[in-house]
Order: sequence, then C-alpha cells, then structure tokens
Amino acid sequence: MEFYANEGKNVEIEVDGVKYKRHAIKTRFVKQGESYIDIFKEYVLPIYEEGDIISCSEKIIALCQNRVVKREEIKVGFWAKFLSKFASHPSTGIGVGESIKMQYAINKVGIWKVLYASIVSAITKLFGKKGRFYEIVGEEVSGLDGFYGKVWDEYADLGIEIPDKPNEVCNEIKNELGISTMIVDANDLGQEILGKSDDIEMSDDELKALIADNPSGQGRQLTPIILIRKN
Repeated sequence: MEFYANEGKNVEIEVDGVKYKRHAIKTRFVKQGESYIDIFKEYVLPIYEEGDIISCSEKIIALCQNRVVKREEIKVGFWAKFLSKFASHPSTGIGVGESIKMQYAINKVGIWKVLYASIVSAITKLFGKKGRFYEIVGEEVSGLDGFYGKVWDEYADLGIEIPDKPNEVCNEIKNELGISTMIVDANDLGQEILGKSDDIEMSDDELKALIADNPSGQGRQLTPIILIRKN
C-alpha cells in the first residue's frame, strides 16, 4: 500500500522512539444523515490491517448523527452582539468573536455562565493566559464548528456540534468492523481526543502526538480519516 500525505505534511512521524506511517484517506463530501459504518466500510475496511489506528474527524461523525444547528434557528440577541465584540477571531474557524457562536454559548450554558467566563477571560488575558472562556463554558461550545463559509460554502449557514457519545461510536465501529478508532477534534493549532475504542491502549497524549501536525489538513483536502500504522 502506498501511503499518501497532504501537501506540507509528512507520511512518517515518531512518537516515543517509535516510527509510524500515516495515510490520509480521501473521501467524498460526507453529508448529514449518512452512516459512519458505511463510510468506514467503503473507505477504511479495504486497506485496514490489524494493529492500525484510525483517526477520524469529529465533523463527519457529527454530520452522520445529525448533530447540526441552522443559522435560522439561532436568534442573536443583545448580549451575544455585545460580548462578541471583545472576543478574538481565530483564523481556524468560527469563535465567540462571531455573535452567532456567542449566542449559541448563551443558549447552551446560560447568560450568567457566559458573563462569568467573559470576565475571567478578560482578566486572565492581561496575564498572558488565553482559553479560559472555553474552559469555563465547556466542550459543547468550544467544539461547535461551521457557520464558516471560507473553506466550504456548505457550512456557511450550518453549525456542527461535537459528536454524541464518541466513545460508544468508536466501540461500535470496532465491534461492527474490527477497526480501532479514535475521534478527534483537530486543527493546525491543536488536537483533542474526543473518544476512542476500548482496545486502544495508548494514552490520549500519545494519540495526540500521532496527529500533532494535523495530517488531515485545514482546507478542502477531503481527508477526514487518517490511517496510522506502526512502521
């Protein structure tokens, strides 16, 4: 099998003295309501070998689970418009610097928690510490993707939430297809392991190191699934 890496990424990576190869699996554009089992059958099963680990973007799992919100469903109010003026605007996607995501945060955790998080964030930024807002409001808010049409027009008016029960999803894929899987929220700035099948013995830090350079890429590569194999 010939391993493929996206432009600017390497096939090989070393973690704790062990070398691994990563293969970026090109898929079709996954649409809302598809079956992730069918997607894995089509794209992963034909090339998977025992001992491999599959890293899967949280986006395609969430889309399959219909974990989406539409722009028209979120009514942006005063507090969202006001607080978003003081937030940062990350280059990797939508943050609470956009009023619609700030309103999503308010809808999810309540205005008082968002106000508290905003105050704490403002204070800690003075001392060079970033990210406290998302630590306080939680992963439901920090994990919201979409409402961002610069890369995919399809996501301009669609928000994608984090997957539901990601550990159970990974175990379902393992039980149905025999594929060891982790679900990740990754971009060029960082990686988070949202779930993994029970058979994977590596720690979350070790798993994050396997995809530390975000081999799926940040743009229109259509490679949301990465096969990882010990060299």
